[in-house]
Amino acid sequence: MNVEIKKYLLDILNSIESIEEYLGSNRNFKDYLQNKMLKRAVERELEIIGEAMNRILKIDEGIAISGKVQVIGLRNRIIHGYDKVDDEIVWGTISRHLPILKTEIVQLLEK
Repeated sequence: MNVEIKKYLLDILNSIESIEEYLGSNRNFKDYLQNKMLKRAVERELEIIGEAMNRILKIDEGIAISGKVQVIGLRNRIIHGYDKVDDEIVWGTISRHLPILKTEIVQLLEK
């Protein structure tokens, strides 16, 4: 595997694990909504994930990651539409899509 791709995969994995740490085991959407610092921290990690994915795709468009285009799209929405970030979409991404992404990243790193 390309060294740069591996570095970006590790960046994505690190950001996913940071989000998991920030939220803890008691994931609660209401608490998330009420904690501006938590929201901003999660959004920043999602920006990093999206940027790393963008850089990966510039090297290898065919990398086996489902939802890679959506990851970049979320990053763009957070960065360019900061005033229109939909907390429910972010929460849905955290709940449903990050676990899948994490599994795929770990599998790629193990190859």
